[in-house]
Amino acid sequence: MAGKLSSGGGGKGMQPNSEPNVIPFIDIMLVMLIIFMVAAPMPTVDVKVDLPPPGIPIYTQPEDKPTIVSIQDEAGVLTLYIGDEIVPQERFRDRLFDVVRTNNTTMRDDLAKLFQNAKVFVDADQETNYANVIGLINEIDQTGFKQVSLLVKDAAI
Repeated sequence: MAGKLSSGGGGKGMQPNSEPNVIPFIDIMLVMLIIFMVAAPMPTVDVKVDLPPPGIPIYTQPEDKPTIVSIQDEAGVLTLYIGDEIVPQERFRDRLFDVVRTNNTTMRDDLAKLFQNAKVFVDADQETNYANVIGLINEIDQTGFKQVSLLVKDAAI
């Protein structure tokens, strides 16, 4: 039990102190904070983001056109589109390769460059199930195309 001096000169001396001693509590909390900071796992998810270079962008008309792949989910039935063409799921990979090759005239003969640099955009509305969109992105990736992006549109007002 701790004691405290009386504030007056009354001569009573030491009186019992009823206030808690918080210094050991603060020490323990600081040690626990350090332990939790060291023991917390570091984020392991790496997302590569290609940012545009600083400065004023200079727009040039590209010779190669991106390919837009759409998915629509109507009453549980998935419909795949490449451009405006409906494509059956079993012919999707072959047709996607043909359309991308047609849209990218500068890389048409160099397949390694075509698969690495050709841009494929995925378009889906908010009613489409997330798993279906991710499945379509995986299908495009398994076809071999590495530049797959989600198409973002302005919301209708």
